[in-house]
Amino acid sequence: MESETTRSQDEKRTIIVDGQPLRIAIRRGDGTRTPLLLMNGIGINLEVLQPFVDALDPAIEVLRFDVPGTGGSPAPRIPYRFSALARLVGLMLNQLGYQQVDVLGVSWGGGLAQQFAYHYPERCRRLILVSTGTGALMVHGNLSALRKIATPRRYKDPARMAQIAGDIYGGKVRKQPELARTFAETAHAGSRLGYLYQLLGPAGWTSVPWLHRIRQPTLILHGDEDPLVPLANARIMHRLIPHSKLYIFHDGHLGLGTSAPELGQVVDQFLSAPSPP
Repeated sequence: MESETTRSQDEKRTIIVDGQPLRIAIRRGDGTRTPLLLMNGIGINLEVLQPFVDALDPAIEVLRFDVPGTGGSPAPRIPYRFSALARLVGLMLNQLGYQQVDVLGVSWGGGLAQQFAYHYPERCRRLILVSTGTGALMVHGNLSALRKIATPRRYKDPARMAQIAGDIYGGKVRKQPELARTFAETAHAGSRLGYLYQLLGPAGWTSVPWLHRIRQPTLILHGDEDPLVPLANARIMHRLIPHSKLYIFHDGHLGLGTSAPELGQVVDQFLSAPSPP
């Protein structure tokens, strides 16, 4: 087991879950709030979510992990389907001693969050879906932007990331190049094989047939300038998930980081609101 000391004082280490090494980070809370589990986008290491974690109420315990093949988690021997990844997440929670969590998934991680909430409803108290969709049956984004995320090259070449970030992610990074540079400096890609496995994980997957069965209170956050995942997808999920609320923010696909103060406040209000009957 490896451990790290970081500026944010988050506890970071590598654990072995069902034979798979997983690099995790835990920001300890005060024990009064339900812990929050974050599931990141494709090819993204857990550090990229730091601005959002910093924007949350310090009382909330926050758990992050690098998906196999990303950041500090090595690629598995064979690709994980979303169902298998959801099971792996459940085993990780068991090992870390979490019985129930709130779950936030962004982009690719939003699909995994839907899968986890559906298969393990007793372990997911509330669900937050950010800049995501319903998989194969969704409104697809700009073809040019989709082509540019087909490989992890942008994570390995900060200059290229800064050059194309506006076209891929939209929103604030179009007019504020320093945001793209910060993102490029923070993002550390895993292996090409790991990235390919993440692409294969949700191949053919869709949540459309069962979204109406999700009973957790659900908050859907989506930017109005997202080239990768059009806003229409958030509206579709809002109609399909019974106890859902839609919040539209003025930003793009990276809004969870570039609009962290705003979204951190919205998420905190959602998590602390009284439970519905």
